[in-house]
Amino acid sequence: MTTALDPQAPAAAPLGSGAPVLAFDVGGTDMKAALVDGDGRLLSVVRIPTPHAGTATGEAVVAAAAELAARFAAEHPSVVPQAAGLLVPGHVDDDAGVGVFAENLGWRDFPFRARAGEALGLPVSFSHDVRGAGEAEHRLGAAAPYRDVVVMAIGTGIAGAIFLDGRLHTGGGMAGEMGHSRVADGPLCACGGTGCLEAVASAAAIARRYNALTGAAVPGAREVLERAEAGDAVARQVWDSALDALALDLSHTVALLAPEAIVIGGGLAQAGDALFVPLTEKLDAILTFHRRPVLLPASIGENAGLIGAALRARDLLAVGARPVAEPAP
Repeated sequence: MTTALDPQAPAAAPLGSGAPVLAFDVGGTDMKAALVDGDGRLLSVVRIPTPHAGTATGEAVVAAAAELAARFAAEHPSVVPQAAGLLVPGHVDDDAGVGVFAENLGWRDFPFRARAGEALGLPVSFSHDVRGAGEAEHRLGAAAPYRDVVVMAIGTGIAGAIFLDGRLHTGGGMAGEMGHSRVADGPLCACGGTGCLEAVASAAAIARRYNALTGAAVPGAREVLERAEAGDAVARQVWDSALDALALDLSHTVALLAPEAIVIGGGLAQAGDALFVPLTEKLDAILTFHRRPVLLPASIGENAGLIGAALRARDLLAVGARPVAEPAP
């Protein structure tokens, strides 16, 4: 790995005491990693560019995880991880331990859990990045008070973690793909569909749609919102249409699942009241007799994926996965 790492100071984490574990959260652009100590602190949190190697990207991700683990071992020799948690994007089969498909990263049917276990010499928990972050929110964050709740991430893409009666529902890895439900007649989506929520209302789509209409080159949804609030009519139209699409999609979620709350994280949630106030109003206007869910911002923060991965790694040990041996005193 040629990219320099950027260690950070140990970060306080709400995990509490337990076994030391490794946590990896792989995104389309960046890969984050941390060593979690017995007190639940995230040690030496690092972020590196996600390695892209075409159809070999899965192997490159596992190799990067092994290199990061070796670095942690050198920096913190007294903290010996007993398990690891690995989260990746795309279509993920948690039970099989397989990354089924990730269009932007190039893998198909890659056995992440088995390969990572071999490379790290540890039992490995494997899941989808949004489901992992959702578990952190459900156990320790804004979703914790609720048994029926959806944790939705709106960033480059859109997906959700669904909890029914307090249990995560994965649907064979396909549950929570609300970003690929149809809400409009266009534009085309990267998945091959037309008018998917992700193509209309993700942070990336909001910027892309504004740029296409104006010839501008704004980098993200934040800048579109700033222009909308400054009186830019096109920016306002793009922003409002994104909220309309989100409200429509959430109304389907409410009609089907009747969640007590919907917790929203990701880059778009940083808009605060500019997102939550009109979105609540628009959703309320669509619903009739349905349960009105509380719309809440996620509370764990940017390390939610790492915390979720660490929680899942500790879960492995709780159900009897064999840990590595402790070092001799």
